[in-house]
Amino acid sequence: MRIAVIDGQGGGIGKHIVEQLRKKIPELNILALGTNALATGAMLRAGATEGASGESAICYNVERVDIIVGSVAIMMVYGLLGEITASMATAISASKAEKLLLPIQRGNIQLVGVPRIPLPHQIEALVAVVEERLKAE
Repeated sequence: MRIAVIDGQGGGIGKHIVEQLRKKIPELNILALGTNALATGAMLRAGATEGASGESAICYNVERVDIIVGSVAIMMVYGLLGEITASMATAISASKAEKLLLPIQRGNIQLVGVPRIPLPHQIEALVAVVEERLKAE
């Protein structure tokens, strides 16, 4: 199974996701996809198997993974403080890969009916779902 972790800005959320995935599932093939080199670098240092940066890399690779993870903002045009382009959001949304998204609520987006829980707990839940998917294979 190949999983893409998508993040932008400084890659902090993606870094934490990669660290937890690597700790719980050491054999997992993790592709770090950053909107910029700084984000990709942070995820690579956290243990991603390989990485790529930018719009073209994200649009190309989302069709070549089984699962996409990140914050819900990766599917919104101008998400991550404007780093998500229309092409990126379209490619991620249209990808046949399963999307496991963290309900991080920032800016003027509020996900109604989704409780606000701390990021570490959200990442814990995400890793548990990935583990379930691996067992099902």
